[in-house]
Amino acid sequence: MTSAASPAPLWQPDPDRIAAARITRFQSWAAERYGAPAQGGYAALHRWSVDELETFWRAVADWFDVRLSAPYERVLADPAMPGAQWFPGATLNYAEHALRTAEDPARTHDAALLHVDETHETTPISWSELRRQVGALAAELRALGVRPGDRVSGYLPNIPQAVTALLATAAVGAVWTSCAPDFGARSVLDRFQQVEPVILFTVDGYRYGGKEHDRTETVAELRSELPTLRAVIHIPLLGTEAPAGALDWSAVTSGDTEPVFEQVPFDHPLWVLYSSGTTGLPKAIVQSQGGILLEHFKQLGLHCDLGPEDRFFWYTSTGWMMWNFLVSGLLTGTTVVLYDGSPGYPDTGAQWRIAERTEATLFGTSAAYVMACRKAEVHPGRDHDLSRIKCVATTGSPLPPDGFRWLHDEVAEDLWIASVSGGTDVCSCFAGAVPTLPVHIGELQAACLGTDLQSWDPQGKPLIGEVGELVVTNPMPSMPIRFWNDPDGSRYRDSYFEMFPGVWRHGDWITITDRGSVIIHGRSDSTLNRQGVRMGSADIYEAVERLPEIKESLVIGLEEPDGGYWMPLFVHLVDGASLDDGLRARIKQTIREELSPRHVPDDIIEVPGVPHTLTGKRIEVPVKRLLQGTALAKAVNPGSVDNLELLRFYEELARTRKAGPTGD
Repeated sequence: MTSAASPAPLWQPDPDRIAAARITRFQSWAAERYGAPAQGGYAALHRWSVDELETFWRAVADWFDVRLSAPYERVLADPAMPGAQWFPGATLNYAEHALRTAEDPARTHDAALLHVDETHETTPISWSELRRQVGALAAELRALGVRPGDRVSGYLPNIPQAVTALLATAAVGAVWTSCAPDFGARSVLDRFQQVEPVILFTVDGYRYGGKEHDRTETVAELRSELPTLRAVIHIPLLGTEAPAGALDWSAVTSGDTEPVFEQVPFDHPLWVLYSSGTTGLPKAIVQSQGGILLEHFKQLGLHCDLGPEDRFFWYTSTGWMMWNFLVSGLLTGTTVVLYDGSPGYPDTGAQWRIAERTEATLFGTSAAYVMACRKAEVHPGRDHDLSRIKCVATTGSPLPPDGFRWLHDEVAEDLWIASVSGGTDVCSCFAGAVPTLPVHIGELQAACLGTDLQSWDPQGKPLIGEVGELVVTNPMPSMPIRFWNDPDGSRYRDSYFEMFPGVWRHGDWITITDRGSVIIHGRSDSTLNRQGVRMGSADIYEAVERLPEIKESLVIGLEEPDGGYWMPLFVHLVDGASLDDGLRARIKQTIREELSPRHVPDDIIEVPGVPHTLTGKRIEVPVKRLLQGTALAKAVNPGSVDNLELLRFYEELARTRKAGPTGD
């Protein structure tokens, strides 16, 4: 009989699947060579991976045959966070490993990439062709004067050219950074101007939802506002000629030059990712070639169980860390599926059709998409041949219990469902997929290897079975080596180490169960996370408050119990202004055009005022808590607010929302 404390799992891997999993083989191998526990399954392996951190990461590097052109002095020279020093002395190149499969004569003509657009036709790019393009482009970048450490930027959708550009940049030892073309010029410049790129890859436009979106004017603005650019490389996605002074993609990738992989130090920058910019400019997060290489080998090769026979699809854009994570599927010799378009075009079930056409074995999407399919009564298993899928993984927000049940019932009963959680900050997962463990409804399977994930109370006491702050008490190789333009490291320290010095505090509320599984309760900060794309409130305030009628605004993103996401915009109007249909339309148009169509608010609500801290910062997290139903006395310290009465409006709104939906 199953006790209430230990509910029956929704799914359990059978013995054959456990035996065949790469993580099982790794454990046996590491037991022979590195003293890992041979018995005790995943829990024992995880304990060893955090207790013997250096030995574990040495084993990972050995298991995946990481090529070091110079040896390391030790695995972890300094474990202190921030600033842990990994593999000092070692040199390597990420792109060399990503293209290693092309060296195998048996694989050279296999598909490295499968490109799919909204027609749902698939276009393969072979390993040999991808390697040739990277070699040609890397040579052109060097000819343009690009040197190790220079920044190369992409204003690109999820297309093969973006992958080629990233890998060529890494081959040169330059630093990649990208934004999706649905970002407006201001959002892009807030990011790219910080890192001063020397090269800009752009498209003339993109297709989304059955429509073409011209971006030539935005590109012209980017070119004029990025004075450090030495060259612009034009990708004619909509078929236009390269603008004056720009190079054409075909011209810079037509050569047949053997790729040269610059051997760089382990901690040499690979790419810059961006935080949401909640309280100002987005943080420019720098991650290293070696750190990402090692972390992604572990995450994709062991946790996601990917190998040469797999096809890896994740719905993402180049403005989200999941795109970088997806590209790393190449490290394990896996065919990577690149989908460029709307997730729900021409209908809600579109992603399942893509999975069928591409024969995806790991299907990655957002929790919101799963819940949208459930609401639309999509039947993927009935309507499509999804027999190749062995895992459906979700991220972006916690997958609600109904989402687990729907995937189990409507995709396949023998389906490994991996709800995963991590962050842009580490470009990886803290907890999620483990192919050898059962899946319980509403839970992430376990903390990931090498990650000492804990739930802490405000005093730093570990909690089991209670909600606490997500913390990581040991360094991970993919943690940022620094932030750009943060010379003394103060912004980095303040972002993760202010609450608990020396311990990474991520900003999520979690529960760790007595089984070792993890439940995510959403953000403990005010990041807006829409369809997996994070954006800070500051971006929205900047755009909206240019409108003359808006005195001030406040935007909140709420994860809802049914898996939905409610994003209201509260506006405090100037005297004499009225929130009529015309103003509502202009607010939405401003956000759609200047920032992102994904971040148009669900509701626009007039308020008597916006509450602030005593130092003048808008109060977002307490308002979010009020809207989630927290009592005012528990949501905020009254002594920290400039006008407590203003908060009563949001408390009352939470009550009325329970009674019925808010009108827009």
